[in-house]
Amino acid sequence: MDLINRVAQSEIEVYDLAALWDGAPTVELDIKPFLTGGLVVREKEFRALVREHAWDAYTGKHVAVYCSTQAIVPTWAYLLVASQLAGRVRSVAYGRAQDLMEEYYSRALAAEDWSRYQDRMVVIKGCGALEVPVSAYVTAMARLQSVTRKLMFGEPCSSVPLWRRRKAEAQTTV
Repeated sequence: MDLINRVAQSEIEVYDLAALWDGAPTVELDIKPFLTGGLVVREKEFRALVREHAWDAYTGKHVAVYCSTQAIVPTWAYLLVASQLAGRVRSVAYGRAQDLMEEYYSRALAAEDWSRYQDRMVVIKGCGALEVPVSAYVTAMARLQSVTRKLMFGEPCSSVPLWRRRKAEAQTTV
């Protein structure tokens, strides 16, 4: 008796959000050490510390820039730090690592070609080694819902149904 893998033979397409990530490490850069006493931006000292910082340590990484203190940091200070990272890093974002991931996925999903899922049954893959922001799942759901005929979440062999286009909708959208 031969076993038949019905999942492999099905027309279900898997959409894996984790596959959008480029695999580069993400680091957080706290600008507190650039501040006088960790609380005050003194322009001359700030510029000197930024100029002397070992920026090569961030090469090829995603960098989230933030301040861990309650200091009032002028916008130009973050921009000065970002200018030193430009050309060295994969991406730079204001905030913590989670903020960077959300911004990264927002850009990646905006650039995605959704037409390849037209009228398909799609499972949004729900588990993996990489923690994908919930906001990315919500955005993917909205984008896929505009083109697919059925959406599920999980794995093709064990998925949770989310949405199905009604027959009347199929006639008006085709």
